[in-house]
Amino acid sequence: MNGFPFAIVGFDLDGTLIDTVGDLTAAVNHALSLVDRAPLSAAAVRPMIGLGAKHMLEQGLRATGGVPDGAVERLYDDLLLYYEAHILVHSRPFPAVVETLDKLDALGVRTAVVTNKAEHLARKLLGDLDLADRMAVIIGGDTVGERKPSPAPIHAMIERCGGGPAAFVGDSIYDVMAARNAAVPSIAVSFGFLDRPVEELGADHVIDHFDDLIPLLQTL
Repeated sequence: MNGFPFAIVGFDLDGTLIDTVGDLTAAVNHALSLVDRAPLSAAAVRPMIGLGAKHMLEQGLRATGGVPDGAVERLYDDLLLYYEAHILVHSRPFPAVVETLDKLDALGVRTAVVTNKAEHLARKLLGDLDLADRMAVIIGGDTVGERKPSPAPIHAMIERCGGGPAAFVGDSIYDVMAARNAAVPSIAVSFGFLDRPVEELGADHVIDHFDDLIPLLQTL
């Protein structure tokens, strides 16, 4: 471990490792178009991301005129099918993500993804970006029966990575709460899909760029 204080570093996916807002916005707008709703901007969709696609769809409906009875259930599969077919049109890793994963790998650190996105979609996105094989574990919102802010996905990450000191990096209150509930340090990224100022998330630490992550972790 070269004296590095963490055996495991976990990451949220959307808004933390990968900038997915363009493709998620397109999927929401596809679903909205099926019920003759006006499209939303990426800036409007950005704070809706974090609790999974169903929550994002519900928020999109609410923002464009309300949530008719049964609309979320009717449109959910359409949204997912569209998103899966267009998952990598705009989505790209945030700056220095790949370099940071390289450095963590060189330190002997196991990296993992814990997301509220469905596991098969998380694996497809990471696979299409050639990042899936970099992860010791990929846990989706449907993997362990609970999703963030529950600590269960973080606990599963640690167990499946073989145990040891862990830290978790994310961009939402759900990430911070999951880390806190699992008793691991939380690091928030200021460039993510924030629904409030990053200082209000309550994270243990904040970084403005992935170049800052490893130097911060080395001090903890």
